Amino acid sequence: MTSESNDIRKGLVGVLADKSAVSTVGKKDIGLTYRGYRIEDLAKECSFEEVMFLLMRGHLPSASELRALKQRLVKARHLPNELKVALEQLPATAHPMDVLRTGCSVLGTLEPEEVDNVKMTKDHEPLLRIAERLTGSFGPMILYWYHYHVSGVRLDVDSFLEDDDSLSQVFLKLLFRQSEKPDPLHNKVVDTSYILYAEHDFAASTFASRVTASTMSDAYSCIATAIGTLRGNLHGGANEAVMHLLEPLKDTQEGQQMVDQKLKNKEVIMGFGHRIYKNGDPRNAVFKDLSRELSKRPEGKPALYAISEHVEKLMEERKGMYANADFYAASAYHQCGIPTYLFTPLFVVARTSGWVAHIVEQRSANKIIRPSSHYVGPQERDMPSTFVRSKL
Repeated sequence: MTSESNDIRKGLVGVLADKSAVSTVGKKDIGLTYRGYRIEDLAKECSFEEVMFLLMRGHLPSASELRALKQRLVKARHLPNELKVALEQLPATAHPMDVLRTGCSVLGTLEPEEVDNVKMTKDHEPLLRIAERLTGSFGPMILYWYHYHVSGVRLDVDSFLEDDDSLSQVFLKLLFRQSEKPDPLHNKVVDTSYILYAEHDFAASTFASRVTASTMSDAYSCIATAIGTLRGNLHGGANEAVMHLLEPLKDTQEGQQMVDQKLKNKEVIMGFGHRIYKNGDPRNAVFKDLSRELSKRPEGKPALYAISEHVEKLMEERKGMYANADFYAASAYHQCGIPTYLFTPLFVVARTSGWVAHIVEQRSANKIIRPSSHYVGPQERDMPSTFVRSKL
């Protein structure tokens, strides 16, 4: 084997592709931080809007800055009629992530970013405003499509919302088509999940967005790239896969049988393990606490929580694998009444701010991302005689 092939890092494991000031993930004695702030502190003390501002602009907002952001997000909820028409044409069988990816592209044709290589490297405000537009409209976008097909109505976003509604309240009010404020614990789950999912260094979707950004493509193309990458069940779709795994189980005994069978067959059990976190995902504890709190309510699902906890214990004991953020996110979302196939779109609302923070970095000191491969195909050879012919 050549030294060149020995240098191959499948999945780019251990490769430092660039510098970043956005977050730390799994650093020794640090854990997960956004712009230096511990994720546990942000989840406890901040709203998602504050964290969104922090990621995209580098500092926590003042009262006036937060107020201005919220006002812009209210305007960002508006869905152009052309976009609504496009959403109605997408089939009910479409995956919601495909709907968001398409909606992002449609909005990019209606409200395009000016592509100017010089301006894009120096003036990031237009990009940040597009990020706010997308973050504010992704919830209404997916729920307009959802209700058109599931409820048989054209969702009138403004009839349910008030100017002081947070992004989490917007999602829950539109999901259930209600004008009253959502249940405070349900709102806390969605808002906290937005914070926990907002950023994670060079995760696959983020790196994909930076690859697209490195070509000096427009913001919508970068975000559409990221959405397509996040769709996969080894990335954002993992929380949906966890719910599909747990939902059929009636009790802890069935949970144990499921684990036994999958380990025997050497099958992957979704929601466990992480390339970076070897001793546990710090986000998991927050999601677990929320799932536990929900399970104790009269309408909660204590059996689901008990099964989840039992499966978690078995995986730690038998495989030395710890639950990641997606494992308890699934049961928390489920107990809030959120349909399973809408789990990953929530991830999109959250992660757009992280994606854009990285796109800003990529544009600021850009070099097109173009790695090389170790060629293992045939050696140079002549064309077969039957193909040697004149094209005249």
